[in-house]
Amino acid sequence: MTAPLLQVRNLRTEFATRDGVLPAVADVSFDLVRGQVLGLVGESGSGKSVTGFSIIGLIDPPGRVAGGSILFNGEELVDAPPERMRALRGRRIAMIFQDPMMTLNPVLSIETQMVETVLAHERVSHQAARARSIEALTRVGIASAAERLQQYPHQFSGGMRQRVAIAIALLHNPELIIADEPTTALDVTVQGQILYEMQKLTRESGTSLIWITHDLAVVAGLADRIAVMYAGRIVEIGDAGEVLDGPRHPYSRGLLDSVPAATAPGQRLKQISGSTPSLLRLGPGCAFRDRCPRAGQACGTMPDMTTLDGRSLRCHYPLDAVREAA
Repeated sequence: MTAPLLQVRNLRTEFATRDGVLPAVADVSFDLVRGQVLGLVGESGSGKSVTGFSIIGLIDPPGRVAGGSILFNGEELVDAPPERMRALRGRRIAMIFQDPMMTLNPVLSIETQMVETVLAHERVSHQAARARSIEALTRVGIASAAERLQQYPHQFSGGMRQRVAIAIALLHNPELIIADEPTTALDVTVQGQILYEMQKLTRESGTSLIWITHDLAVVAGLADRIAVMYAGRIVEIGDAGEVLDGPRHPYSRGLLDSVPAATAPGQRLKQISGSTPSLLRLGPGCAFRDRCPRAGQACGTMPDMTTLDGRSLRCHYPLDAVREAA
């Protein structure tokens, strides 16, 4: 069996604040093989985006990767020199942000930005870089790509700007793409088109994809595996179909139950009681215990990650065990 493209082990990312050290990511571990799509889901503030930023080396002070290991194709990225990370970013690892204007410069033409992206990593002619840019724009469904290259970001709609940002990420056919909720602000039609393009990319090129989202409907049709995050930790990870059809962690079950489509017409929308706890005051036990209907005395201590039949979860009272005991 070939080694995973990405191996994250016991990742911990902290931010220094006036009130203390905030552990935005605590003890996160997962593997990603080539051509695989991992859906990273959870509520806002669960640590999904910080996990992505940690992998690609975009954590700036007062934040820092405080521990753990990130192996990309066997190379350790934690504490890698800045020049090495700059060489990897864009060429072998790319990131698509939720706001495309985090990628695009409003005062430069699309051609300038895309051509410079190519030339930053490869010694090719301007003409060759331009041809690759046109190909990338066409690949994400932008018509008249040669003419659109001359335009500026403000001349594109939000959906078209996001397509351009995706095209920039594809310029070097990276081995890994981290997509941080890139379709959240787009209408359903454009969202579907972009999801189709990303699925096509992983099938044709073998690119691995981490899709960060809070929308379970998106990952249901896109991801091969799903990792559910809560309060900086992965609480359940497994094959997408298994996690969606039979979640074992109470938080995963709560997320699925709160989807409007899961509620019958005329019934009250189900929701998880309470709110996400402050990461500064989590205490020693399970972070979900105060919101969990299954919580017991054992939840005063943090459960370890356990694996059964290819599914890993962090829970003292997994749902299957509760049903069997009932």
